[in-house]
Parts: sequence; structure tokens; C-alpha cells
Amino acid sequence: MKDLIEHTDRIQTVTTMTKVYGTGAYDFKRHHVAEYPVDLSATRPETKSADSKPGSTTLSSSITLSEIQRDRLTKIAAANWLKTTTSTAADGGDVVAEGEEKMGFDEALVKKIYETELKVKEGRKTVPLQRVMILEVSQYLENYLWPNFDPETATFEHVMSMILMVNEKFRENVAAWSCFYDRKDVFKRFLDRVLHLKEGRELSIAEKTNYLVFMINAFQSLEDEMVRQKVLRLASFESWHSLSYGRFQMELCLNNKLIKKWKKTIRKEAEEATKRGEPFNPSASLEVRFLRNFMEEFLDVLDFRVFPQNSSGNEDEIDDAAVLYCERFMEFLIDLLSQLPTRRYLRPLVADVAVVAKCHLSALYRHEKGKLFAQLVDLLQFYERFEINDYYGTQLTDDEVLRSHYERFQAFQLLAFKKIPKLRELALSNIGSIHKRADLSRKLSVLSPKELKDVVCCKLKLVSEEDPWSDRVDFLIEVMVSFFERQQSQKESINALPLYPNEQIMWDESVVPSINYSGEGCLALPKLNLQFLTLHDYLLRNFNLFRLESTYEIREDIQEAIPHLLPYINNEGETAFRGWSRMAVPIKEFKINEVKQPNIGEVKPSSVTAQITFSISSYKAQIRSEWNALKEHDVLFLLSVRPSFEPLSAEEAEKASVPERLGLQYVRGCEIIEIRDEEGTLMNDFTGRIKRDEWKPPKGELRTVTVALDTAQYHMDVTDIAEKGAEDIYGTFNVLMRRKPKENNFKAILESIRDLMNEYCIVPDWLHNIFLGYGDPSAAQWTKMPDHLQKVDFKDTFLDADHLKECFPDHQVCFVNSDGTDHLNPRPPFRIRLPKKLKGDTCAIPGNGKSTIGSKNDVSMVDSYSGKEELIVEAYIPPDPGPYPQDQPNQNSVRFTPTQIGAIMSGIQPGLTMVVGPPGTGKTDTAVQILNVLYHNCPSQRTLIITHSNQALNDLFEKIMQRDVPARYLLRLGQGEQELATDLDFSRQGRVNAMLVRRLELLSEVERLARSLQLPEDVGYTCETAGYFWLLHVYSRWELFLAACADNEDKPTFIQDRFPFKEFFSNTPQPVFTGQSFEKDMRAAKGCFRHLKTMFQELEECRAFELLKSTADRANYLMTKQAKIVAMTCTHAALKRKDFLQLGFKYDNLLMEESAQILEIETFIPMLLQRQEDGHARLKRCILIGDHHQLPPVVKNMAFQKYSHMDQSLFTRFVRLGIPYIELNAQGRARPSIAKLYNWRYRDLGDLPYVKEEAIFHKANSGFSYEYQLVDVPDYHGRGETAPSPWFYQNEGEAEYIVSVYIYMRLLGYPANKISILTTYNGQKLLIRDVINRRCVPYDFIGPPSKVATVDKFQGQQNDFILLSLVRSRFVGHLRDVRRLVVAMSRARLGLFVFCRRSLFEQCYELQPTFQLLLQRPDRLALNFSEVSTYTERHVEDIGHPYFVSGVEEMGQIVMDKMNQLYQARLMSYQHEQYMAYSSDGPASANGAVDDTLDGNQSEEPREMDSVTNGEDGDLPSEKQLNCPNDENGVPPERVTNRETSMEDLPSENQLDGEKESEACPNDENGVPPERVTNSETSMEDLPPENQLDGEKESEACPNDENRVPPETNSETSMEEPPNL
Repeated sequence: MKDLIEHTDRIQTVTTMTKVYGTGAYDFKRHHVAEYPVDLSATRPETKSADSKPGSTTLSSSITLSEIQRDRLTKIAAANWLKTTTSTAADGGDVVAEGEEKMGFDEALVKKIYETELKVKEGRKTVPLQRVMILEVSQYLENYLWPNFDPETATFEHVMSMILMVNEKFRENVAAWSCFYDRKDVFKRFLDRVLHLKEGRELSIAEKTNYLVFMINAFQSLEDEMVRQKVLRLASFESWHSLSYGRFQMELCLNNKLIKKWKKTIRKEAEEATKRGEPFNPSASLEVRFLRNFMEEFLDVLDFRVFPQNSSGNEDEIDDAAVLYCERFMEFLIDLLSQLPTRRYLRPLVADVAVVAKCHLSALYRHEKGKLFAQLVDLLQFYERFEINDYYGTQLTDDEVLRSHYERFQAFQLLAFKKIPKLRELALSNIGSIHKRADLSRKLSVLSPKELKDVVCCKLKLVSEEDPWSDRVDFLIEVMVSFFERQQSQKESINALPLYPNEQIMWDESVVPSINYSGEGCLALPKLNLQFLTLHDYLLRNFNLFRLESTYEIREDIQEAIPHLLPYINNEGETAFRGWSRMAVPIKEFKINEVKQPNIGEVKPSSVTAQITFSISSYKAQIRSEWNALKEHDVLFLLSVRPSFEPLSAEEAEKASVPERLGLQYVRGCEIIEIRDEEGTLMNDFTGRIKRDEWKPPKGELRTVTVALDTAQYHMDVTDIAEKGAEDIYGTFNVLMRRKPKENNFKAILESIRDLMNEYCIVPDWLHNIFLGYGDPSAAQWTKMPDHLQKVDFKDTFLDADHLKECFPDHQVCFVNSDGTDHLNPRPPFRIRLPKKLKGDTCAIPGNGKSTIGSKNDVSMVDSYSGKEELIVEAYIPPDPGPYPQDQPNQNSVRFTPTQIGAIMSGIQPGLTMVVGPPGTGKTDTAVQILNVLYHNCPSQRTLIITHSNQALNDLFEKIMQRDVPARYLLRLGQGEQELATDLDFSRQGRVNAMLVRRLELLSEVERLARSLQLPEDVGYTCETAGYFWLLHVYSRWELFLAACADNEDKPTFIQDRFPFKEFFSNTPQPVFTGQSFEKDMRAAKGCFRHLKTMFQELEECRAFELLKSTADRANYLMTKQAKIVAMTCTHAALKRKDFLQLGFKYDNLLMEESAQILEIETFIPMLLQRQEDGHARLKRCILIGDHHQLPPVVKNMAFQKYSHMDQSLFTRFVRLGIPYIELNAQGRARPSIAKLYNWRYRDLGDLPYVKEEAIFHKANSGFSYEYQLVDVPDYHGRGETAPSPWFYQNEGEAEYIVSVYIYMRLLGYPANKISILTTYNGQKLLIRDVINRRCVPYDFIGPPSKVATVDKFQGQQNDFILLSLVRSRFVGHLRDVRRLVVAMSRARLGLFVFCRRSLFEQCYELQPTFQLLLQRPDRLALNFSEVSTYTERHVEDIGHPYFVSGVEEMGQIVMDKMNQLYQARLMSYQHEQYMAYSSDGPASANGAVDDTLDGNQSEEPREMDSVTNGEDGDLPSEKQLNCPNDENGVPPERVTNRETSMEDLPSENQLDGEKESEACPNDENGVPPERVTNSETSMEDLPPENQLDGEKESEACPNDENRVPPETNSETSMEEPPNL
């Protein structure tokens, strides 16, 4: 009892909570974590007041929510337009009640806000980002600017304020145009105001940039009809009125069809002008001259504003704001030229103004601060010269491009010969000798300035005489040279590009930006838009982005590895290393082995091989094994490290680049050919050179790797050495670096993309235009395909006739027999004769509909049926499958909804099928049924299944295995096959072995059949002899038997007496024949013969495995010929594409699951894993299943994600293009009330009968009043969110609260594996794990939950109960992406509790539908204390007698009170046991029984407590086992006294495994762990991160280490975001 009193006293005296662990300060350039005081709030400088200078900016980490709420802007918002509570008294802010009277609209207020808060006077930034963010979050646009916008009276400031708000929405990646849909007619007039905004007013550079960014965003939104109608007119045919006369003539002459179109356009415009009573003057129209004026304005800025004083290029005088404007304008033109609708008529305008030539000659292009501008100019030049026919949109082949170049040059030579005597030498020269830039410039230099101007402006008409630049000789020569020089073809340039990144590209911030990209500037990167010019353009953009994303990841790995080596310069002046790194090792020797001659027509060597020797002596066994596991085709990196002799000072380090600080000189990639040990023995050989029985473990500590270097990079390096006298890079390498295998597959994928660019890509004709984003969006639907199936056997799809009728409510279903007569009692299976066109519309398919472009939410298109069309359904009796149980087919038990039937029907027909599957709607079941029906209707066709993750692929594959598809036709490729929950092996090797085993089984059956027929048994010797046996003895007997039956149909016992194989089937479980009915016995006889036929058919399929002797040949035959359904991940498909082509892999259908989570290029490559057949693609069906309302593909670098839209999936792009899709509309996962939190995002998402009828969905969650609730978490210890490093967000209050609720649930008896804790940031995930390690893991009756994960990582998974932490308390952050909200809300089945800052999230416009529902309930956690176990009869709508928890501290007290009750109960149980043992003179039981059913029966409590109380040695557990001393929540409430909880001992498998012992109870000063926490297991998700810094002390893993640096966040970067401020 004394122990208990001390224990309780200790709990009550504890007041400090666990520390927050996270990273320290973050070096933005180097992306590395350094030690930093964790508690930033204690030393945080005072935030500038709201009245400080508007243009000033401060770090986001220095603003708290209460400061935002006290801010002047927030007070103005609260008084004028904010509709929700802006603050709570607890936060110390002013309380504005909802519904309080707001002031009327005041245009002067808008002007004042713009002038004082939004306008920037100087500096590179165009807006004060903080101020814009505060206004945008407060719904300034939605509630104030737009509702009060009047096109006639709105001021300049009003329009500019709206422009800034729209731009901010685009920067934040949220829906920007949705608030305008309520007044579409007014929006058109708003755009008119925007176009006329500059009239009579001079804008500042910042305003011009903001205006330009708005135009960029508008042209990036062409899928929105409201925007498209207006902005496309700016780049229409009419814009040619602004061309110079010479250029206009030249363009019309190049395409005669345009002349007719131009005349028609002029006539139409003249008629319209006449009707309006206006003179016809098209060139005066603003829309006609808009883009030309825009370009001329840009050139004015470039010439006169970038260097305000003079054009000397003095760095001190450059205007950064003007530079940003110029960069943005280049981005604007690149966007317009890279999509066909705007390119078609804009390119002549860009050429006429000669934008590229003028940019090339500008001072900024050559200035060091103009590096990004120069890269953008080069990208613009690339798209201006792109190899495409602008008018028809067709890709030009290399031959056509070359022919066009020669024709153009010959025409010029002819002109020069006739009219320009000085150019006679040029006219008579060989084109090949003068079409290079230098040669051409030299030839043209003989002309005088006047002659040159005459040639360019009058004779060639390349620019106008009125152009102010036309007097500059260098400009005229640049225009001429650019027009006539031969361009390197795109194929040549891509083949000359190294696949591995080097040090120059790695640290080029304009190409591979840092992780802190905020979306304010632009980059020299391609964008993935809705439309692409050609397939080559599509592949090129993806190639570049994928290469740069890989470069970014490699760069992070290098920056992680090198510092641990601790390089220094030794006394000999050479680089040496003091430290060690897990992923990098010093090189002992490097030498080039062989450089082969170039292939014909190439200049780079055909191959370059090198040999690297290194030692693994300094590594422990585990890391040695990782280096020893290197194998052929693995990618390594060679680094040249040469640090400075003396360490850099702090000031020098600040100015130095990352390579300079690391001492990094060069980086080159290479691919392993082979690896050998110290004795020269080959290691990890999979080519068969070393046989399995000869394998020996590697010897010694030296390893020699033979590698293949990048030939293109080697050629460039050698050329630099020869021409420029550069250093010999290959003599300086001293470090070899490897990467994690899963992250190191970039080279194979890049090779696949490059190979595709070198091939004539054959995308099916029916998919080509849609793929590029043009033409009729519904052109690939099956109703428009010429060869769709007329009659479809749906097998077991329909459970009964009523089910079929339910699925076709708009049709008159007529059941008939096979002979056409009416069927009165129809039963499945059914064959359906599909009409030629279901109402002539794709929407007639059940559940199908077409997305309406421009609508806020996709709306189904509904046909009005005048009368029901007749649908002929044939009900037939399937043949007897055979007499044995294994002959019976597996039947479907899912009652598919009409929408699912529509998806199945579309999926089995040729063409493109897109299925949107909201959470829990049975996407996988639908996909499996498509495959099942497709296999039975088209048995000769082969189907390829692709998914993003191994888990999804295995889920799909496991369901296919349970359907009526023979296992021998299924094949699973890739590494995840081992995770399949089946005893069968579906890998290539496993299927080969299974076929060989099956062959022996079947041959033994053949021998048994021969014995039954009294024939020699040797017929079963091989598959070949068995085939002859089938023809000579089996099939012949069956034909004779059928002939005899035809004459004896009146004899019931004839079949029983005369069946030739009766003896063979004597071992069936039931007698085959009854002898009572000829028809029944005949059906059974046919079933027996079907069994024999299948048996011999299988033997025929096994025959190839007899003939092929090597394992590899057998496996390849299986994959290319035998398997009908082949499954793999998208990554595996990209990696192995070359192998598939070499083997002749073929498939007819492609089904892709999770397609909204797969990168564009990883979706495209699986379509082209086979060679074309006679110039045509074999692919007949493409079925994409996904959900674009959930999270997109993972892209680690924010710049590629935000700027280049690299996270856009092909599925999402197709939806945005308006391609019809079928959206499943009934969910069966969650309670209907929980589903309402996210079903607003979908068309018409309802609930399956299962979730409405099942008892578990009607009962309340024991101990909680509500099944879902938003729990408001105020500042804890005076602070909300913290960010120890950028985007590493944590919220200690939410972490403690959420863990307290988890403990409460465990004490009530909720199983740990039914609870998952989710959060939106990695920092919070690690913090919650720390808190769980401290508060839960030491107690085996609590343990950790099923998973602690980020929302992003949990996509595709679910659990009964979800505890969700939203972390942020200053700005909403990346939860504003509604897709992340949908994922977060849809993971729970029975209970969802959201812990967040109410006052922040209720204001967010995008999240309103969900948070309005959440806030209909109290924002304090409501508990039911009357329920003390998981059992309850309370209905879900009955809230009982709720007790509202005031906050984090009280929840901690409630939990500790329950813990103390449990401790007292155990103590009593222990004392009772000791007393009983003493009185009976017998030993006490060492361990009680473990029961994992939780019961509230009080009478069994002593037995239950006994099972938890006693340790292995029968002693009472120590205090440390029941409480961790430094727990602030350790004060038990005195209120709750007379309640006792029954608690059982749960298995210890939920405990964390692999933790350091000192982690078990972090606050134990002596580091002594509780004795009970030993042998536990957990999932990998719960293990501590592996990527701790190499060489760190193990004690660093303990959460209480003040200097603990959390792992870098780049392993799950997609889940985080850059700082908002």
C-alpha cells in the first residue's frame, strides 16, 4: 500500500510534459539539419506590429494565431466580411459572434487595403506575401470583393485586389475560379475590365508582374469554359491583324488554306461592325492588339527598366523586380507556344516581333543575374522552332524537318544569286558548309547595314522596317542566322544528353530548385499541362522532369553522405577521411579499362568501362552485407572530394555554394557490370556463370567493381580536356556512393523514355488525339468504337433476375431462351445482346456520365427517355463442369450496383474506360469482375494489370485467384509477389514449378485412364504421348458413344450402361449417373468428358515445358505465351520495358488500378510494352480506375509539384479534359454519418444497404457520445504549432491530447489494431511516436496503436477508429488541398476524432462543407463515463449523458484516474493471491491467462487483473511499469472514484520492437527499462526511422536527448510543404 501512496504522490507532483523533439535550424541552401535550440518560442523575437511597413515580411514561424487575430487586417475582416468566429476568448482575441451585423461595402476601404497592405514599392517581391495570405484565408475575395464587384463602377484597386487574390489561390494550389460560378455573365465583364486595366494608367513593375501572373494563370485554365471563351480570343486568328504586312503575306503563302479562312473571317467581322453601326477597323480592337502590345511592353521593360541608369550591366544598378517580370514574361510565352490552341496563331506574332533575337542581344541575357532569364529564353526558342505543323498539329519527322530546312536555304540561295551580288559566294556554296551559325554570320558580314536591312526587312520580310531594332546590324544578323541555321534534331539532342546528373546541373537552383520553393517565382522547367504538342513533346517534358526529380533526390543523398566521411587535407596535400558513412566509401583505386569505338554515325564511344577497388573493412556486419549485395545493373556514383585546407569561417560558409562547403568537385554516375571479392571470385551473379552449388561467401575486405560509365558524359568530358584544357576528372575520383535500391531505379526509367523517343511511338489510333488533349473527348468510348462485342456472357455477375432488372432501370428487359422463346423463370448466368448504340450516347450505360467542363462539382448528364428500349437477355443453363469438387467454378457473391455494372459493361468493350472509385465503393471488386468476364468472353486475349503499389496489386490479385480463372493463367511479376496471402507461388519461377508439378499429376491421371480402358500405361510417359492417346483412344471412344446415344435416347439407363469412361470416374464423391433420366445422365456424361478434355488441354499447355530445358526459357515462355493475366507495378513495367520488347511480350488489354496515384509517364509506358504489329498498336482496351479527388502521385521536390505540375496523373488530366467517366456511387466502408464528411466532393455518393442495415453501424462507440467530432485544441504551454525546421511542423498539445484519447480507448478495451493515429505532417508523426513510446509502450496492456502515419502514407488503407491531428494553428497549410481532406476524412469506418484549432480551420473556404458538418457538434470531446467497456447497446444517434472534456490537461487526468483504478485493482488482486497462496501453502501462479475479449463483468475482474499484474517471476510490477514519472498528465481527478474498469492483458505483439532499451521509459534517469517490455513486434511503420545520421551515437535515439535531431524529412517530402511565409 505504501508503494501505491508513493506512486500516487509522484503522479500528483509531476507538472512537466515531455519535450518536443524535432529538427533544429535549417540551412535553406544546403538542405541539412544542424543542432539548434529546440524551444524556439522562448527566444522568438517580437513580431512586428500590424501597423508596420506593409511591404515588410517576417518568417512564418514568428507569427502566432493570436497575433494574426489581433492584426489590423483580421479586425477589418471580422468587421466587414468574415462570416465565422474569428477568435476565442481563450486565445486572448476579440470575439466576433457569428451572425453579427457587418458593415456595408466601402470602395474606399478596398482602396485603402490595396494602397497600405498589398502594394509593393520596391524589391523583387511583387506582393507582401503575409498580408495577401491573411486576406485570402479570411475570404476577402469570396465574401467582399466578388459579391460587391460592379463592372461599371469598380475601381482599379478593386480589380487589382481580385487579381492578387486569384493569384494567391493558384500559388496555394486551390480552386481559384469556383467562387465566380454564381455570376458567370459578370465574370466575363470582369475579364473585360482586366484586359482594359492598363488603359490610361502607368502600372508599377510589381503591378505589371501581378497582372502578368494573372494572365499566365488564366491561360493555364483552358479546361474552364468560363475562362477559355474569353482568353482564347486573345490568341485567335484575328490577332494576325497586328502582324507586319510582310510577315502576314509570308504566313498566308505558306498555307493556302488560311487565305480562304482569312477572307471568311474578314467578311464576318465586317458584317458584325456594320450591324453595330461602327466603322470596320479590326486592327484597332484591344483583343486583336493585346498580345502584341504585351510583347512590346515587355521589350520596353527589358531595354529600359532592367538597368535603370544605363545599359552597362553594372550589377549594383540592376532592378530585381524588372528581372522577375522579364522571367515571368518568358514563362508566359513558353506556356502559349507549348499548347496547340494558343500556339497556332501566336507563333508568327512572336517571330514577327523577334522576341527571341532581341532577348539574345539584351544585356540581361549575358548578365550573371540573368542566368534564369537566359535559360527561359533558350526554352522559348526551343518551342518556337518545335518540330510540328502548326496548322494541322502533326509531328514532323526528322526527314521532313531536314527537307524543309534545305528548301528554305535553297530558296534563299536562289534569291541571293539573283538579287544580291555580294552574297554570290553564299549562293554557290554547299548548304552543309554554311548552315552553321559561325559560317553563316561570316558570310553575311560582307553586307553593309543598309543592304542587310533591305534583305531582312524587304526581301525576306522577317521583321518590319518600322521595328526600332531594324537599324542594328547585330540584330539583323541574329534574325537571319536564327532563321536559316540548321537546328540539332530533338532526337539528336536527347541522345547526346547524359542520363546521370553531374555537379553542374545538381546545384543549379533555376533547374533543380531547393526544397523551399514558395511558388512566387518561375523556373526554367517544362510544365505538364492539359495538352501537348506531340507525343515527342509529351515524352520530352516527362523525361526532363523525371531526370531532374531524380537529380534532386541524388543531390540530397550526396549532401547526406559526404559530411559523415569528414574529409580533410593531410600532410601530403591529399584528401583523406576521418569518418565513415553507411552509403559512401573511399576509393582505393580507379582506372578506365576500355573505351570502344563509336557506332557508325555517332561521335560518342559505344561503351566505356572502368574498374573501382574499395575496402569494407571499417563496416560492421550488417553494413558489409549491404555493400556485398551490390549486383549487376545497380547504379553507383563516383565523387571527387577535395576540401579546403582550412575550415571555412562562418562568413565564408554563408557565401559559399554547397559543393564548396562540402569540398565536392565532380559527380559522375555509373552502372555495375560485375563485382568481385578479394580473391577475384564473381559475386551476385544471376547470369548462370556461377552455378548454385559452386557459390561461396565472398572472401576478404577488398571489393572490385567493374562499371559502365555514361558514354555521352565521357565524350563531353574528354572534349573539354582536349579543347579547353580542363582537368582530367577521371583521375580525381576518391569516393564511391551507393543509394537505397528502391530509390535508385531512375536510370532504367529514363532509358525507357529515351527509347520511346527514338521509336515511332504507336499509341492506338482511337487514343492518340485524346491522349494529346485534342478532339472529341468521348471519341474513345466503346459506343463509338467500330468493333464492340454484340453479345456478352456476364457469367456470375448478376445474382438473380431481379438484380439484372435493377441494373437496367431504363430498359425493358426481355428474358429469352437460347432458341429465342420467352423464358418464364430466368436464372443466371445471362447473356446480354447489347444494342448497336445505347441511345447513341455514352450516358446510356448504367452509371456512366460525362464530366461537364467548368462546373464546380462534376454533374451527371441525364438522358430523358421517351420510352424504354428493349434489352434482350438470354438465360442459359451452363454445361456441367465435371463430377469432381475442383471442377466447380468459384461464384461471385457481390451484388453489384447499377453503376458498377455500367463500369463492367464498358470495361469489357473495346476503347477507353475510366472509373472513378470514391473511398469504399468497391473499385477492386469491379476491376476483378471486368477481368473475369473479359477472360470468359475473349479467352484468347491477354490482359496486363498495373497498379502503383504492391499492396494494391496483391489485393487485386488475391481476389482474381478466388474467381473462375484458372491459376495457370495468372502471373505476378515484381518483388511484391512474396507478400501474397496464398500458399501458391505466382512468380515466374513459381508458375513454372507449378506447371511441372501439375504435368506429373496429369500424366498419372492419364495412366489411370489408360488402365481403366485396359490399355498400356506408357501412354502417360510424356505430354506428346498423352496427346496421341487422346486422339486415338479417348476422343474416338467419345464419338462412338455419342453416335450410339443418338439412336437410344428413349432408354434411361443407356448412358449408365454404355459410358466408356465409367471406371475412370468411379472415384467421384457422388455417383455420376442415376439411370433415371437420359437427359440428366447425358448432361453428366458431357461434364465427365469436359473434365477429360480440360485435363488433356492442360497437358498440351505443359508440353512446352517438356521441350524447353532451361529455367529462363520456361519462365519467358510462360510470360509471353501461357499467362492470360499478367500483373505488375508501374515501376516494374518501366524498369523492364526493354526486356519485354526483346522477349516479344504481347497483350490486348490494359487495366490500371490506382491510376490517379501514378505519374503521367509511368501510366504511359505500360501502354507501350510491346512492339507494333504491321504499323498498328495491338492494344484494344484501356481501363483506368482511380479517384482524382484523393491524393495525387508523390513528387518530393515542391517546385516540380507546384510549378511543373509533375504530380498530375494521366487519369486526372483526362478528367480535366472532359473525357466521360463512370463514378461509382455507393460506399460500403463507413457509417453514413461519417461518409457525409466527404461525399459532398462526389457526384452522388450514397451508401450500400450493408452500412445501413448491419448492427455494428447502428451501435454507438462505447465511452464516446459521438461517432465523429472535431475537438478544439487551444495553445498548450502557451504555444500551438512549432516548426523546429521548415515544414517540420509539430503541435505538442494535439500530440498529448490524441495519445490520452488513445489510452482512454485502450483502457475501455478497444483493440489496438483497430485504432490508427493520423496526422498531416511528418514532424507531428515523429512527435506522436515519441509520446507513445513514453506513455504507452511501457505498459503491455496499452501498447502502440495499429499505425501512426501521415495522411498521405495511409491513402488506400482504413481502420475502425481514426484519431486525426491537423497540427497547424497559424495557417491552414497543405490541408487546403481538398484531396488531402477527402483522404483524411475517409479512412475511418466507425469513429473519427479530429484534433485541430477550430478558429483557424472553420475559416477556410475550401474546407467549408466538411467543417460545417463537424462544427454542428460541440468542439469539446464528449465522453460517456457510464460505459466502462467496449460493450454498449446505445444507438449511434443517442448521445447518452455526455461529459465535456475541457482540454488536454483534463483528458490526461481522466486517463491517469483510470490507470490508478487499474493499479488499485491489480494491487488488490496481487494481495489476494499472496494471501491465498500463503493460506493454501501453495505457490502463486506465475502468469494469468491472457484473454483478448474485453468484458465488463465485475465478478471476473480479479482473474483479469491477475493476468496483467503478475510479472514473469510473480512479483508486483514496479512503479515505472505503471507510470513514467515525468508525465504532466499524471494528476488523477478526485471526481471519479467509484468506477472500476475491467482490463485484460493484451498480447505484447503490439509493442515496438527494436527500440533502444533506454527508450522504453524515456524519463528514467538511470536508463533502466521496465522489465516487462522486451519481446515485442510491430509493423515497419511503427519502427523508428532508419535514416538517422550515419555514425551517430545510439543514445541519440532516446527521445529525451535535448539535441536530438529528427531524421530528414525527404523520405516523405510529398506530405510536407514549404513555409508559407
